[in-house]
Amino acid sequence: MRSLITGVGGFAGSHLADHLVAQVGSSGEVWGCDLSGAPRPYHSPLLNLLGADLRDPAAARDVVEQCQPGFIYHLAGQAFVGDSWSHPWETLENNLRAQVNLLEAVVASGLTPRILVVGSADEYGRTPGDRLIDESFPLRPDSPYSVSKVGQDLLGLQYFLSYQLPIIRVRPFNHIGPRQSVKFVAADFASQIAAIEAGHQPAVMRVGNLAAGRDFTDVRDTVRAYALLLEHGEPGEVYNVGTGISHRIHDLLDVLLSLARIPIRVETDATRLRLNDLPDLVCDAGRLRRRTGWAPRYTFEESLRDLLDYERGRVAAVVAPSGL
Repeated sequence: MRSLITGVGGFAGSHLADHLVAQVGSSGEVWGCDLSGAPRPYHSPLLNLLGADLRDPAAARDVVEQCQPGFIYHLAGQAFVGDSWSHPWETLENNLRAQVNLLEAVVASGLTPRILVVGSADEYGRTPGDRLIDESFPLRPDSPYSVSKVGQDLLGLQYFLSYQLPIIRVRPFNHIGPRQSVKFVAADFASQIAAIEAGHQPAVMRVGNLAAGRDFTDVRDTVRAYALLLEHGEPGEVYNVGTGISHRIHDLLDVLLSLARIPIRVETDATRLRLNDLPDLVCDAGRLRRRTGWAPRYTFEESLRDLLDYERGRVAAVVAPSGL
């Protein structure tokens, strides 16, 4: 079956492309689209790339007609909670309009591909810290981003109920690993360490809230869950993706600092504190495991080591600013 990945230039999308290309080999059945359609350095030459702005209905129709997919992984969208506070309408418009256009294009095509709609654990909002969060937990979105993800989630359910499209919905918890944007905490810390080691900045790390707890899954494990669910998941159903283990942000920082090659001082930066930071969010992925047999393969420490090595390579390619 031919697969289409929207948002293939992004963090999870690029790793999903790696995973699917490795599965199909040279058959050329993995397609991806993003705004530019330009290959990234990490994209396989076996990946077929399209440039499209899915906020344009005609562009969405063109992608579906050209690709004729049997599987669609919809990962395109604005993925950073912090940006949604500054640009709430843009976040809602971006995430909802693109998905509506994609689903409408599928309906108009007469195709019935299996479709993965990617929501977020942020849909659950503030949760009690003494229990794992399963899919029955009430949705209480408390940021513009999480509202947009609830909208995507329920749009997926609506198109399943209205048009019988075989849509599977996922709510991934935090995922980390190489290629993640430095807007996210693990990549931010790793990039700071890499820059300090390279002499690009003083040996001081600036951090925000270190007390929050998160369920961190390696992105390579997350996209493997996506592929398993799109093949074996129950249409109309929703599945959490996560490890079931909470790590405080200060634990993440401690691991990265232990891997640093020089001593680094830590300072709190008030500008890095999020307006509405959730205290803890831990996944119950029992439904995913029962359906697919999925289990994470990467440890927390392995994910952070690979992320830091990636950031070291990225920073090494950057010319140090003058005066530092």
